[in-house]
Amino acid sequence: MKKIILVAAVSLLSVSAFAQKFAHVNSAELVQLCPEMDEARTALAAASQEAQETYQEMVEEFQSKYQVYQQKASTWTQTVRETKENELTQIQQRIQEFDQSVQQELQQQQAALLEPIQKKVTETINKLAKEGGYIYVFDVNALMYFDDAQSTDITPAARKALGIPEGRTLETLQAELAAKAAEQQQ
Repeated sequence: MKKIILVAAVSLLSVSAFAQKFAHVNSAELVQLCPEMDEARTALAAASQEAQETYQEMVEEFQSKYQVYQQKASTWTQTVRETKENELTQIQQRIQEFDQSVQQELQQQQAALLEPIQKKVTETINKLAKEGGYIYVFDVNALMYFDDAQSTDITPAARKALGIPEGRTLETLQAELAAKAAEQQQ
């Protein structure tokens, strides 16, 4: 009798294991295509452009003063020449410090802008997983292999829930960004 109950319990566990539902999603695609990401890219581009302009001004100041130094160094006294060399060294240091600081600030700004987008994507995926009764949702970007025949792709449902236009893909996004970059260079 105990053997029959044990066999029945094992059979039920085996059947319930096969009834489990798995899903997969491309979260990186969802983050990149989210409408909010366009705003984040615009804000980051503006901040980067402003930083680049400031950096360029600093470099131009250095180059201008260096040209004057090269032209007049032979006519200056030792004290004036050393003072000008120190000034050039200080400008170089300011440029390096500015570059390092601005890179850190841009990274922090990017992280701050991405955080709510990633949170929204994660919440959307969790909601869809619960509604669909999935026990696991795998991110295709973190898997080496998955059998999509045994897993449901919830990326299209997440795209819809996040308000991503139907025809928008990573390829069309790249084309949009390339067109904007070409437009800005003109």
